[in-house]
This record gives sequence, C-alpha cells and structure tokens, in this order.
Amino acid sequence: MAGGHGGFEPVKLDPAIERWSSMRENVFQHFKFTKRATRQVFTWGFVVPALIATIAVTFDNKYDWAGKQKGSSLLKGTPAKPAPAEK
Repeated sequence: MAGGHGGFEPVKLDPAIERWSSMRENVFQHFKFTKRATRQVFTWGFVVPALIATIAVTFDNKYDWAGKQKGSSLLKGTPAKPAPAEK
C-alpha cells in the first residue's frame, strides 16, 4: 500500500539514513574486539547480570512472604505475630 510501484516513490529517501541502515545491517561483518568493545561486553554481559543476581539472591534469602500475617515481620527466622494479650 505505501511502497513504491512502477517507479513511483511516495517517500523521499535520505542517503544518510540509508548508509546508517546499511552499516547496522552489516556490522557483524566488520566487528572487531577492541579494548573498549571487550570492556563493554564484559561489563554488560557479566558484571551487571552478576550484580543483579547477587542482589536478587540476597533479598530472596532475607525475606519470607509465605504465611505472614498483617503486622508480622517479613524477615526469615522471626517468630509469627504474637497473639494479642487478653485483658
């Protein structure tokens, strides 16, 4: 519907955008590991996920939501909410 048919192009093509698009489509053919690229892969591929996993495991082992009553502590290993004292 919006494509060009029979030599008719309804959208004007920008050569800069076309060059950028071509470069992005073929980046795997020209990629080389430099110091900067290696550092980014290591940081975003290993350090950040390990940090997020460490935080998740720490908080998962710290809190326990199962069977808790309103007002009782969510920390693991704490006793259940004490019964209200009778007068």
